[in-house]
Order: sequence, then structure tokens, then C-alpha cells
Amino acid sequence: MKIFPGGTPPPAALSAAVTIGNFDGVHLGHLHILQRLKAEADARGLAPAAVVFEPQPAEFFARLAGREPPPRLTPLRDKLRLLRESGCVDSVRVLRFNRAFAKMGAQDFIGGILRRELDTRYLLVGDDFRFGQGRSGDFALLSAQTDFVTEQTPSILAAGGRASSTAVRGLLQAGRLDEAQRILGHAYTLSGRVVHGRKLGPHAGLPHRQHPSAAAPLRALWRVCRGSRRPLRQAARRGELRYRNPTVEGGGAQKLEVHLIGFSGNLYGERLTVRFLHKLRDEEKFSGLDELRVRIHEDIAAARNWQAV
Repeated sequence: MKIFPGGTPPPAALSAAVTIGNFDGVHLGHLHILQRLKAEADARGLAPAAVVFEPQPAEFFARLAGREPPPRLTPLRDKLRLLRESGCVDSVRVLRFNRAFAKMGAQDFIGGILRRELDTRYLLVGDDFRFGQGRSGDFALLSAQTDFVTEQTPSILAAGGRASSTAVRGLLQAGRLDEAQRILGHAYTLSGRVVHGRKLGPHAGLPHRQHPSAAAPLRALWRVCRGSRRPLRQAARRGELRYRNPTVEGGGAQKLEVHLIGFSGNLYGERLTVRFLHKLRDEEKFSGLDELRVRIHEDIAAARNWQAV
């Protein structure tokens, strides 16, 4: 899968079947769209391509209004990995969403992005897709174009409701990982590079590598399992995870801390991927480091005792 920034012309003689969206979490609803796109691209002899935005539009407009952006499920790196693993797209175009882009009219988007940058011949969008300044563009406008075919997909139901990033976000915030996984179609994961922290406890700091203004959807301590990808090579390591450290930092910047039970070695500079499996408890602020250390050992014991069903 190739990745192109916005403004890059399409490869010569490579017309595309295109889908557009945030693809935050790359959940089952997204996968349905991607699989249908792949089928249509194969049938029409086109190259399947996805278009994503960075930052996501909701993040941009929240910052513009001075509000905290909504929590993002997947930073760009993880999103691109999930899109690649879907096996449904040959390329992803990453469009920078800034003030100039937000002011782009719907017709300019069609002419500049869909026609010139992507050479679109087939377009597949969700049933709630809007685009252009003031969300003025819609399915009717796209369908009126005669040089490419536009189709839309209905909402996909999962876990008793509409499969959406908003639904997954709410379930994660509530600690309902099993339900979130039923919508995602996979365990919720985050990745990042291990950096040095304050070293006040047996933790390796793993920063959350997403857009700096996008909060994460988790605020608790979790039992997690690292995936089979590098750098631990073989068996997944069980552990505990927390996002903030209110006892020693008073809230502070958001980060991810992971304790790898039974592992010894130097992981600084390595990139880890963690899978969230089970919530241990809500985040707490303790009276000091001694109380914190006691609770850490209790959390480790709880993580050891928890068995995935």
C-alpha cells in the first residue's frame, strides 16, 4: 500500500475507485465500505484508493473554537496500518485539513481532489458523507457528476447499534472493551515508541503518538496484552497500562505507561503495540509514592490473575 500526501498527482494512467472518510478505528462499518470498494475496483479495472484527513475535521474545528477535540481512536500511523491490513486499498491519500482546506468549496473539492489528484472513476461514500466549505457538498451533488459513478453504503449494525467511531469511543470511555471490540472487529490497540520517563516506578513510558491536540478515549488502568509484532518477538507479555500519572504529575500531558510483567531488557527507542483486553480499575490519585507503589504491586497481581476468556 502506497501513501501519498495531498497535492501529489496520480500515477500515470491509473484511474481510481475512491472512498473518503476519517476511518477512525477502522471498524466493521469501515471494513464493509473498504471491501465493497475493492470488489467494485476489481470489477471495473480500477485502483482502489482511500482518502483520509489529518488532522480529522472535528479536531480542527474544535481547536479553532478553543474546545478540546474529541478523543481519537487511532493515530495516523495505526490507522494506516489497519488500512493496509484490510488488504482492500492500493493507496491512501492523506489530505492536510487546515484553514485553506476548510474554505475549499464543494465544486473545488470535486475538481481538484477527485478529478485532478485522484482521477476518480468510481466513488463510494457513507450515508452521512458531507464535504466542502460549510458541509455544502452531499451525495446528490456527487451523483450529478457525469465523469465518475458515485454510490453510497448504508449504516452497518454491530453490537446492537450503528457501527460508528462515536459508538466505539463511548464504549472505550465506559470501559466496555468487549462491546467496543464487537464493533471494531479487532482488539483496540495503540502503538508508540518507548522513551525515558521519570523512573519513579517499574514502568516504561510509551507516549501516545497521535495528533498532539487529540485526546485519547481511555482514562483508567487496564490489563493489556502486547501483540505478536516486534520487539518482543515471541509470546505476548501481560501487563498493566495507565494514561496519566496524577500522583506525581497532577494530570499533566497524556502518555501511555506499560509494565511488562516478567520481562527484563532495554526497550528504549523501540516501538511497541499494545492490545487493550480488560479494565482493572479507574485511575486514582494517591497520597504519595509509597501508596502508589503498593497499589502498583496489587495491580500487577490482578493482571496476573485475570485470564482472557
